[in-house]
Amino acid sequence: MGRRARSGPPSLSLPPSLRRSFEQACSHISRDRLADILAMLVDTPSPTGGEAPLARRIAAHLGGLGIEACEQRLQAEQSNAVGWLGGSGGGASLLLYSPIDTVTSNDAEEDLPWAGNALRADMRANAWRENDTLFGLGAQNPKGHAACIVMAAEALVRAKAPLAGQLRLGFGAGGMPTDSRSSKVKDTGHGVGCAHMLAAGPRPDYAIIAKTGWAVSWEEVGLAWYEVRVRGTHTYVGSRHLLPYANAIDHMGRVVRALEQWFPLWTERNRSGLVAPQGVVSFIEGGASRTAAFTPAECRIRFDLRLNPRTIPAEADEAIGLFLDELSASDSVDLSWRRLLAIPGTSTPEDNWIIRSTIAGWEELEGGVHTAIPGLSGATDANILRAHGVPTARVGLPKAPLDDLDFQLGMNAAYLPHMERLTRLLVHSALATCNRPSDGGRDG
Repeated sequence: MGRRARSGPPSLSLPPSLRRSFEQACSHISRDRLADILAMLVDTPSPTGGEAPLARRIAAHLGGLGIEACEQRLQAEQSNAVGWLGGSGGGASLLLYSPIDTVTSNDAEEDLPWAGNALRADMRANAWRENDTLFGLGAQNPKGHAACIVMAAEALVRAKAPLAGQLRLGFGAGGMPTDSRSSKVKDTGHGVGCAHMLAAGPRPDYAIIAKTGWAVSWEEVGLAWYEVRVRGTHTYVGSRHLLPYANAIDHMGRVVRALEQWFPLWTERNRSGLVAPQGVVSFIEGGASRTAAFTPAECRIRFDLRLNPRTIPAEADEAIGLFLDELSASDSVDLSWRRLLAIPGTSTPEDNWIIRSTIAGWEELEGGVHTAIPGLSGATDANILRAHGVPTARVGLPKAPLDDLDFQLGMNAAYLPHMERLTRLLVHSALATCNRPSDGGRDG
């Protein structure tokens, strides 16, 4: 069962004047228009570290609507797009935020065989529409969400909706949990664009991050990445029976199996609130691909361990160290380990304005009581926003209703009725938040 969040009281409903503005803005939202915006985003490749062309395109599109917007450069090929409208005075500021980078690159040489046996049509930066579903690389995550923010801003402009506080639009580079794709460029992932956007200022009173999941969430997991190295003997197949033999790959296999069995235990011990932090071994390296005759002196793996917002990275280090020390002793495995990075999980109080008001809007659109999604283990730039002191709600699109939906297709197929609904919620939230007095996000 999902967790029921406290519903918004009647005072969170839009007053009649804003209700009319909401209805007028919603009259400018259409599935065809959403499809056009999304196709523009999908057709512009934006792998992590290479988002600049898309950022420029978004900024130009917003500018064409009369919205102040610009490209915000991070490095040569990496940029954010930012925009802002409204702000007649006295109201709270709200950031509507979505990352824009895709985890795969649209390049078969780079993506295969890591992401699949072939670069399917939905894994390419070429959008196509079938009835009410639009396909293409990143069509749902992240670009379907970015398209909803663009559409919401466009609808508000066309409706000449009043905004006492400033509505800010953020399209962030480097939102994927990844290191740089090129050794020539450093620090292109893990929320680098969001952090840069906030550092450039000014800080918004509140934020909504549009990210997968049709329910409002107020907390999410953090992450810690680890590397384990297992040592063995470098030897030759012809000498296996004549010299000391310890195959690092064989020994690493024991480590991988043990970790994969331990991760579910970690999940249950750290399940808390809305989250159920997972773990996975995702990378292994050992030996020389040019020869199968010689064993490596070392084999290494990397794994991702998710952290609930109440677990600090040092506690994860302690648990990992204890587990691996015991494994090394019991299985006579010569190993060492280190943490590569950590991003703590974060929470916004459930009674903060942005959580209550977003839930109120959700319930109004759905005509029912909001139920939060339990057991979450995805980390987003919401952690970056909250770490910078911005109360943040997360809400987004569900997966498209398709048969045989795998991970890739779930990211690459967006259902237009879902997008229309999310856009309406973003419009509602913008009107409700930007037309309330500014309190610096302190409302509880």
